[in-house]
Amino acid sequence: MPITIPKQLPARHILEQENIFLMDTDRATTQDIRPLNIVIVNLMPEKERTETQLLRLLGNSPLQVTATFLHTATHESKTVSQSHLHQFYQTFANIKHKRFDGMIITGAPVEMLSFEEVDYWEELATIMEWAKTNVTSVLHICWAAQAALYYHYGIGKFELPAKCTGVLTHTVANSTVELVRGFDEEFLAPHSRYTGTSGDTIRADDRLLLLSSTKDDDPFIILSRDEKHVMVTGHLEYDHSTLADEYHRDRNKGLDPSIPTNYFPNNDPKEKPLNRWRSHAHLLFSNWLNYYVYQETPYQWE
Repeated sequence: MPITIPKQLPARHILEQENIFLMDTDRATTQDIRPLNIVIVNLMPEKERTETQLLRLLGNSPLQVTATFLHTATHESKTVSQSHLHQFYQTFANIKHKRFDGMIITGAPVEMLSFEEVDYWEELATIMEWAKTNVTSVLHICWAAQAALYYHYGIGKFELPAKCTGVLTHTVANSTVELVRGFDEEFLAPHSRYTGTSGDTIRADDRLLLLSSTKDDDPFIILSRDEKHVMVTGHLEYDHSTLADEYHRDRNKGLDPSIPTNYFPNNDPKEKPLNRWRSHAHLLFSNWLNYYVYQETPYQWE
């Protein structure tokens, strides 16, 4: 089944070229089917790029999905037009009376700040609290994963000696858990962050399951035992070129960024990187939608 998105959304053209099954709102209303309603809190600066990345993964599912995009009212985005936000986004005040089957909270380039220093932290905390009773399952990505660990479980983050950037190898701790069903015992995924969390601290918390880590025991996929929260510290949703764009952007700013680990062929930034994590990205999103959203959400919210 398709993902339902507005006809004018810029991501639509890209996804159609990739043969992602799409449907506009007018056609969706003619079908006698209950779609999954997913709200996406998009905190990334390049919102249009993130929209495409997430819709690509949500659209590769046998389930019909309707996506609602949310932006923060307490932070003014400087990298996306106000007309785009007005046309395709809502704020929490517009949707807080509704219930959603799933929620995705994206990463954000604010990890060097303490959580309370982020200008929209109070608003995000309100959304995370509201989601406890109004959302079946929440998927948190990168900084949002750290924010969820801090807000829900009191687990903090720490600054890394150097930026973690590159395509890292991960192992699966328990392949019987539905979220990682079908995963290889080792798989690749991109990371781009300056902070980390403690694997030992997560393992010591009986409310959490650490499902996947890097070979250096850096936590990657974390699941709450009540299955309400999925926390992914990296970026399986990234395109093949996202890390390259970040690297060249920083170089053009006059910075001296490290070359992303295990990413460019021959470790040469002039060569085109390959996407070697796509299948696991689709698998993670499909497993989340199926086992933690579709099979757990009521057909009709009371």
